[in-house]
Amino acid sequence: MVGNMDTYMMGTLRVHRIGFGAMQLPGRGVMGPPRDHDEAIAVLRRAVELGVDHIDTAEYYGIGVSNGLIREALHPYPENLVIVSKVGAFRDDKGGWLPGQRPDQLRSGVEDNLRTLGVDQLGAVNLRLTDHPQAGEERVALEDQLAEMVALRDEGKIAGIGISTADRAQVQQAIDQAGIVCVQNAFSLVDQSDADVLDLCHDRGIAYVPYFPLGSAFPNTPKVTDNAAVRAVADRIGATSAQVGLAWLLAHRDNILLIPGTSSVAHLEQNMAVGGVSLSPADIAELEAGVQS
Repeated sequence: MVGNMDTYMMGTLRVHRIGFGAMQLPGRGVMGPPRDHDEAIAVLRRAVELGVDHIDTAEYYGIGVSNGLIREALHPYPENLVIVSKVGAFRDDKGGWLPGQRPDQLRSGVEDNLRTLGVDQLGAVNLRLTDHPQAGEERVALEDQLAEMVALRDEGKIAGIGISTADRAQVQQAIDQAGIVCVQNAFSLVDQSDADVLDLCHDRGIAYVPYFPLGSAFPNTPKVTDNAAVRAVADRIGATSAQVGLAWLLAHRDNILLIPGTSSVAHLEQNMAVGGVSLSPADIAELEAGVQS
């Protein structure tokens, strides 16, 4: 295992706080086969060797590609491996992202994940919310979506329910109605706009799994690795800027779980080494002052 990775509960399942996100394994635009199939398989196997016991995926990552690679690389799965997926969207033949939030679509999404991963139960499934229903379709009430997720949990197909891209009111509703075990929202040193949701999760003992942990992937938006304070701290402690940004998240709240993704073994090992990056109180103060200036 690389670094000193502590753990946190995701419902009834305990996982290391540094996991792996599989979104970057498929080809360009998260579609089609990986650029290097053998490297993708090696990344997954090396991740488990380094202590990863939490893998985040989705059937619509490449339309079965991500799940297929996970199965090829790791099945039969280690007993302690927690595979988390998500539903609420699907892809068209051109790679477009479409909402799929009707109860029947959520159910088929879970069942597709079970089939392609070759498992009887998923550790958790995140309900990914969207504000954009398909043309000609009415918006599906969150209450109805959560009810279907609860039914899937009651049937034993998922161990826990999560929610993604949700505001505080939606997260609170999901806590009250479905007893969620995790939340996936955007959060980073340079974008702390979701702090109220993070605090709610922390208070309720719910795992918080940030996407865009180094800032938005979209052009012309703040990036953690471009921040002057991050670079200064990284130079001083002998780490990369990305490692500093991820280490800040681990230090910020103990319920934050990281799922950095990559299609490179070398980059994976850099990410996993974050468990050994120690930020002093002075480092943290410098970083937080640097994003406020």
